Amino acid sequence: MRNELLKEYSPYLEFKNGTLHFDGVNLKKLAEELGTPLYVYSANHIRDQIRAYKEAFPDALIAYAVKANFNLGVIKIAAEEGCGADTVSGGEIYRAIKGGIPANKIVYAGVGKTDEELNYALEQDILMFNTESEMEIEVLNELAGKKGKKARIAVRVNPDVDPKTHPKIATGMKKSKFGIDINKAFEVYKWASQLPNIEVVGIHCHIGSQLLDLSPFGEAVEKVVNLYNKLRAEGIEIKYIDIGGGLGIKYKPEDKVPTPKDLADIVLPKLKGVDAQLILEPGRSIAGNGGLLLTQVQFLKQKEEKLFVMVDAGFNDLLRPAMYGSYHHIVAVEEKPKTIRCDIVGPICETGDILGEDREICEVNRKDYLAILSAGAYGFVMSSHYNMRPRAAEVIVENGEYRITRPREDWDYILWKETV
Repeated sequence: MRNELLKEYSPYLEFKNGTLHFDGVNLKKLAEELGTPLYVYSANHIRDQIRAYKEAFPDALIAYAVKANFNLGVIKIAAEEGCGADTVSGGEIYRAIKGGIPANKIVYAGVGKTDEELNYALEQDILMFNTESEMEIEVLNELAGKKGKKARIAVRVNPDVDPKTHPKIATGMKKSKFGIDINKAFEVYKWASQLPNIEVVGIHCHIGSQLLDLSPFGEAVEKVVNLYNKLRAEGIEIKYIDIGGGLGIKYKPEDKVPTPKDLADIVLPKLKGVDAQLILEPGRSIAGNGGLLLTQVQFLKQKEEKLFVMVDAGFNDLLRPAMYGSYHHIVAVEEKPKTIRCDIVGPICETGDILGEDREICEVNRKDYLAILSAGAYGFVMSSHYNMRPRAAEVIVENGEYRITRPREDWDYILWKETV
């Protein structure tokens, strides 16, 4: 039964001879060799997820959302599979290109793009700017003019759709800072299409993240198609419809998770008659369950009726539980007959440094290892040096072998550009 549950997270995750393996690699041996905390990503899992999107949406550009996991090794896998990139900063554009994704497959969103970032994206000649305000379009028009270029843009429309997810990752409602309200978008498009250094080419929409109910997608796409038809009647040609990402993944054992095909069954019928290429921006659903965080038990402490298992990974390594109250399933790397109920906590000097509360896991002792699942997205990318803690190493596992894609930091790494 234990392996059956693990397979729901990733087909490459299983216990063999009582020890957890990922994509054929023994995780206890890996942790002993490389140390912890350690982020581990399965190349085969990531490839499978990308291919599932390509099979469900054969004519679409799958623009991998770099913000979910910007590890160069992961980006390289996406590039090898023919993906483009969804980026939200100049640095992410830089990483995507370094990882092998062509600039003409890169889209760029974000509400606070700087002049430096906009100029860099113009120089790289990216596919499309997903613009988020009229002022941004004005600035982009001015910067493009200075370079003798035309900036290809989509307007990110806010369809006022409730994505039924955590409020901090909902982006498509009126109160959100993202995008331009859809009832105002038509006039913005007409105005932008007259600017001398702007080429209007797309419509962009992203309603939120970790969506397990796909009905909001259908509602949002209907509104986007209505806008597309209105723009077409006005003579404004739309070449791309970018519906963002947001497909949810399995975090809790009871989660029922939609597939790319489930999404296609809702979205594609609504796009019949639309003469524009579809762009999708999956990130979490590609990398999330393709990664885990290994951590080592440092101490056990019994306080009244509560047992604390103290590990060497904290919220500086994995912020989601502290930031969102998020659940990550946690398993001991070695199976044992007895179980314990405990709080799994990190070393950070904050009460909120709790990775798992009131969990039942196999009995562990000092120096044993735990695996925190579903950590391949919004894991390392959100980590920090809080409490002067070096960030974790990152490795990619594949068919029983591993490669280090980012070595472990040390204290000197943190301080190397500081002066007194």
